[in-house]
Amino acid sequence: MSSTNIPNEMLCATLPGNSTARLEKRPVPVPGHGEVLLRVKASTICGSDIRCIYREHLGKGPEGYQPGMIAGHEPCGQIVKAGPGCRRFKEGDRVIVYHISGCGVCNDCRRGYMISCTSEKFRRAYGWQRDGGMAEYLLAEEKDLVALPDSLSYADGAQVACGFGTVYEGLERIGISGNHAVLITGLGPVGLASATLVRKLGARQVIGVEFLEERINIAKGLVLDGKPLFDHVLKSGDANVAEIRALTGGFGTERTVECSANAAARATAIRATRKWGKMVMLGEGGSFSLNPSPDMLHDFKELVGSWVTSLWKMEELVERLVHWNLHPDMLITHRFPLEKVDEAYALMASGKCGKVAVCFDEELK
Repeated sequence: MSSTNIPNEMLCATLPGNSTARLEKRPVPVPGHGEVLLRVKASTICGSDIRCIYREHLGKGPEGYQPGMIAGHEPCGQIVKAGPGCRRFKEGDRVIVYHISGCGVCNDCRRGYMISCTSEKFRRAYGWQRDGGMAEYLLAEEKDLVALPDSLSYADGAQVACGFGTVYEGLERIGISGNHAVLITGLGPVGLASATLVRKLGARQVIGVEFLEERINIAKGLVLDGKPLFDHVLKSGDANVAEIRALTGGFGTERTVECSANAAARATAIRATRKWGKMVMLGEGGSFSLNPSPDMLHDFKELVGSWVTSLWKMEELVERLVHWNLHPDMLITHRFPLEKVDEAYALMASGKCGKVAVCFDEELK
């Protein structure tokens, strides 16, 4: 679509906070200096949207959801109009949107971690404090864009925008190699993304733990490079630590990725990690009880927290996805048109699915 064919109005969705999504019509925005207008092609739903916006508005202050903002912080699309002052991207380019727009000049922004921008005035997350991707068009700042290679679909790119980027950051912080058996607790979209990436990074064994039968079945059915994605998928329960040790020669796993935010699963994760092992926590919210001496100190374990990723790490991940021939859209179990966005959010909130995407044009299969 050229800039001459852009309509005046667009369909979009907001989240009132009562477990519904509301459709409405709004004017199509016009890009200003350093901004671009995207035709959205895919916008995936993140668990944080469900927890903090869809069910109720939990966030407070400048980081809270601003009522009336167009939802969706995992957008990917094609530039249909570039405003004055753009230096790299132009009309027709395929791009991923890093989902937080920072001030650009604080220390965190200079490192590429706009998620941690310290400016209360200028830090604005797409779908939270500025309009996001659950719309036919999206206004984005050029500095927030990552190029999407032709070999990746828009649905691939939408997941890089948050989920896969977040996982990649966490895995890089603990390091994954062919020496490692890896435990993943919580097999929602983030847990499944973790499994695909640890496989490509060379993990020799991948064990998953999950409570929901629907997600267990999805995990068991996934195949990567002609082989099952998981070596073992366990139903969560009191025997998990013993089961995991039995599957790893009595030792436990060298690396653990906690994606559930569930207290019991977190306890399993740290206790099933091998002596000298490392664990990264990715699951948002919740709490858990830790006994420092037996759980960590005496076994020299490392526990790392990780939140989203940086702009340069996102670019690195995109490059590796192409090299690995890995397509994140393999984890999408349901695609909806924008007109059925309420169904999309309701399904994601149920947890009885993989990744859920709202799609447009060629991505609506």
